[in-house]
Amino acid sequence: MDWDLILWLIALLSNIALLVLLIYQIICLSDLEADYMNPYESSANINTMVIPEFLLEGAFCFLFLLTGHWFMFFITLPIACYHVRLFIKREHLVDVTEIFRALGNEKRYRIIKLALYLVFFFLVIVRFPAGSFSISSIFSSPHGELDMRASFLEF
Repeated sequence: MDWDLILWLIALLSNIALLVLLIYQIICLSDLEADYMNPYESSANINTMVIPEFLLEGAFCFLFLLTGHWFMFFITLPIACYHVRLFIKREHLVDVTEIFRALGNEKRYRIIKLALYLVFFFLVIVRFPAGSFSISSIFSSPHGELDMRASFLEF
């Protein structure tokens, strides 16, 4: 089995999970803004999603480092470093008492991250077929040499 196919499938699934987690956080903030949720529920729901998002993004970045996909690694590295900085400074959780004051900034922060994750999603979608099929494996003969004529003559 081709390991690149498994890598891009894992990357696709983890990117979809990141998008779902972030959209849920944006929905919680929008519900708070529209007064459908109280600040405690909203910040509790958002704070339970922050650590899994950080871990999944770190694993997403580390996966590309281990497999040697340097372009994707260097694209995902800044957001992973930013998450580490937020975690070290203890600024990663939403404070219940400050949520109304920081609501606009929190929504903007998450919408920018959503745009970045959509770019990652687009890059993974573009690279997924390239990782699963290689031109040489489609058109080569069983002996390893490129011979399209032999494969057409078999029919």
